[in-house]
Amino acid sequence: MILMPRKIKYRKSQKGKMRGLATVGNKIHFGEYGIKALENGYIRANHIEACRIVVARKMKGAGKLWINIFPHKPVSKKPAETRMGKGKGDLDHWVAVVKRGKVLFEISGVPEDFAKMIFRLVSFKLPIKTKFVSRA
Repeated sequence: MILMPRKIKYRKSQKGKMRGLATVGNKIHFGEYGIKALENGYIRANHIEACRIVVARKMKGAGKLWINIFPHKPVSKKPAETRMGKGKGDLDHWVAVVKRGKVLFEISGVPEDFAKMIFRLVSFKLPIKTKFVSRA
């Protein structure tokens, strides 16, 4: 189950800039423990899915997970060994634009050391540096 929007206004989007700090979603809202981004970057839909699977396998039905990011941005790519020009490439994948300071995932209902262990495994699946944070 890959994450992507159901309906969008435009099929292709421009790159844009990833500067500055997250002003929204930089605190823990739902859970007790979270994982926070330490750098700006794109997180692909399959990275988010891989993280979700890791958490689901380790928690075995205990506790609850919140995913605070969603891949809204389409990224296009031209085929390999294609000459320059001839327009923008076809849609390749979806990404979530993440600024530093954003809380990506939250967990509750598990002990702190167990949450730390889970988020350590989650951080291996992500293309950006992250940090464990708690509500306390």
